[in-house]
Amino acid sequence: QVQLVESGGGLVQAGGSLRLSCAAPGFIFKINAMGWYRQAPGKQRELVASITNSGSTDYADAVKGRFTISRDNAKNTVSLQMNSLKPEDTAVYYCNTRGIATLGIDYWGQGTQVTVSS
Repeated sequence: QVQLVESGGGLVQAGGSLRLSCAAPGFIFKINAMGWYRQAPGKQRELVASITNSGSTDYADAVKGRFTISRDNAKNTVSLQMNSLKPEDTAVYYCNTRGIATLGIDYWGQGTQVTVSS
């Protein structure tokens, strides 16, 4: 069983910042892509940002210019720095990994709540 351990999240006012982190097993982190998804009440889970093992990134249009995904290869962690937060960013955020190291299977963190008040 692959365990992804998330930290961060919480309550912040609009315009504020939060940082999420996710730790993964080393052999997975070195091979797989990592990503952050979010799911708001009544909505489908959606991709927020992803990063490959070589550092290539991709972002949802809604967060471009405000969120930054990064990886720390020494600590086997991926982080999501969220700036200029908006109430519509309120959701449960999930860390994700998929790739050869997990035989193409998606694994998810437990989820962390991000609430942005107006």
